[in-house]
Amino acid sequence: MVDWTDAERAAIKSLWGKIDVGEIGPQAFARLLIVYPWTQRHFSSFGNISTNAAILGNEKVAAHGKTVMGGLDRAVKNMDDIKNAYTLLSKKHSEQIHVDPDNFRLLAECISVCVGAKFGPKVFNADAQEAWQKFLSAVVSALGRQYH
Repeated sequence: MVDWTDAERAAIKSLWGKIDVGEIGPQAFARLLIVYPWTQRHFSSFGNISTNAAILGNEKVAAHGKTVMGGLDRAVKNMDDIKNAYTLLSKKHSEQIHVDPDNFRLLAECISVCVGAKFGPKVFNADAQEAWQKFLSAVVSALGRQYH
């Protein structure tokens, strides 16, 4: 269980309330596939993802990014029990999809970059970023839980 301060909870919920999952999700997921091309191996069913332009224009990439980002809503709503909130998803990624758990960390970094670029330092200031990183670290840990 993660110990959250009131300020961290407020920062995460405030930032989450500003995030458009339909914008940030596709951006972050496309960034993951472009910057870390070995992650593409799990998405052969997405069709052509052979170039940056193909990834950026791929509807399945955008839809999955939106799904992934929308899945963070579960963590926002279950901040006191993130690990259990992600048990089934962790198990699926571990046992069925066989995703390297480090990919969750890479995606979290991509999400943070996109959030920072979108909102800038007035919204995504040092305190907000620190709380957001702690939040994403808890999600990454929860997603990797079934691997241990």
